[in-house]
Amino acid sequence: MSGTVADEMKQLLTKAFDPTGLDIINDSAQHSGHSGDDGSGESHFTIVIEAPGFADMSRLARQRAVIAALGDIVGERVHAVAIKASAP
Repeated sequence: MSGTVADEMKQLLTKAFDPTGLDIINDSAQHSGHSGDDGSGESHFTIVIEAPGFADMSRLARQRAVIAALGDIVGERVHAVAIKASAP
């Protein structure tokens, strides 16, 4: 996939969950010079996602599902992701 990491995350999450709401916020500037900042400007993100598939899932299950959908992005290409996942 080409483009930014945020664009790639949006594509993966849209495919996995068909969300009714999705916002990917790049928080990297707030972590400049901190642990995990690789200088790419794409090291820390907040994901706010709302999807019907989350209705019967616990908060932890929702977070695990989002991390799984992102594949190798989290931990290998992105240092940290805050996830706020909910059902409509």
